[in-house]
Amino acid sequence: MIEEFYEVLRRRRDVRGEFTGEPIDDAVLTRVLEAAHAAPSVGLSQPWDFVLVRDPATREAFARHVHDERDVFAAELAGERADTFSRIKIEGIRESTLGIVVTYDAERGAPAVLGRHAIADAGLYSVCLAIQNLWLAATAEGLGVGWVSFYREPFLADLLGIPGGVRPVAWLCVGPVTALAEVPDLERHGWRTRAPLTNAVHHERFTPRGEGPA
Repeated sequence: MIEEFYEVLRRRRDVRGEFTGEPIDDAVLTRVLEAAHAAPSVGLSQPWDFVLVRDPATREAFARHVHDERDVFAAELAGERADTFSRIKIEGIRESTLGIVVTYDAERGAPAVLGRHAIADAGLYSVCLAIQNLWLAATAEGLGVGWVSFYREPFLADLLGIPGGVRPVAWLCVGPVTALAEVPDLERHGWRTRAPLTNAVHHERFTPRGEGPA
């Protein structure tokens, strides 16, 4: 049981090009959403909502927006970095079965959100925990998930009718896949190399890199 859990962690990938577009069983989708909704949240505020997007026209409009934002980022690159980025697929909006947009409502449970008085972003962290729960549950169910981050929040809020004060935190492409890649896309394309755990572990105090053992 323990090894199965860690295997799910190891298999999780940010999926772009492997979606099949096949339907998701309703019971499976419900289990994945229930896992997300079971995430811990500051003050038990549960400040998230999940917008399920299947409409082709909506997805096409979002995909065009994401493509435009990709061009904005690409224009900032030069040389080898530009060449590498040109080969990287950044989303699977059209190919996936559906999009799940996860939002953050800072007013949920307000004004007295227990535990948020000193860390204003604690509610946003809670939403990220819900996304991680969703991602791991989807992986355990044999589904792929891709987090799209090349978008402007006002555009997505307007596209989906998200009210003022509620932030769209993530558009997640979700659906069955041909396979989950052994090596993450950004490593495979040479964008970045995964750092070892030893680079991130410190003892007693934070030690800047290059100033002795962590």
